[in-house]
Amino acid sequence: MEQDINVIEGKIEAVLFSMGEAVDREQIAQALELDVDTVVKIIHNMMDKYDAADRGVRIVELENAFQMCTKADYYDTLVKIINVPKKHVLTDVLLETLSIIAYKQPITRQEIEAIRGVSCAHAVNKLVEYNLVQEVGRLEVIGRPILFGTTDEFLRSFGVQSTDELPTITPDKIEDFKQQALEEAQLTFDPVKD
Repeated sequence: MEQDINVIEGKIEAVLFSMGEAVDREQIAQALELDVDTVVKIIHNMMDKYDAADRGVRIVELENAFQMCTKADYYDTLVKIINVPKKHVLTDVLLETLSIIAYKQPITRQEIEAIRGVSCAHAVNKLVEYNLVQEVGRLEVIGRPILFGTTDEFLRSFGVQSTDELPTITPDKIEDFKQQALEEAQLTFDPVKD
């Protein structure tokens, strides 16, 4: 017997609300005993309904998963009830390290240090603490170093559904970056003239 669409939507809401984090679409389909394509269509329809109505929540798609979250329009109201969440400050060093991980993932700490030319242990630890980076496995070599990659929180923070949506860096941009770095380095080493 086919399930009523309202019942299916209710079940999806219950799953997304109770989990409080992104839930893989295959898991949702399995729980509902439906095929993945049908579940995705239903959730996309729900997303449209939530966006069209004056609702306090919405559903977002992250990679192959969905999550229920609060609409940004109502953040001011939430702040009056709960403590203001701690804002993490991303310094230039953290942004540089995060960029390397985002574009080169999965990547080891040693590979990041080879690109940056300096130790990155503190930066990687901070990014893990901020939940922007996570351990995604181990490299199958002697010592089995940890591989790092970005998280769903990284995608949410930067407003993309997957890392495929990150801007492409063209060879001419790389040359521009190298030239800027050289100019900055030269400024640092030039003696100050009176």
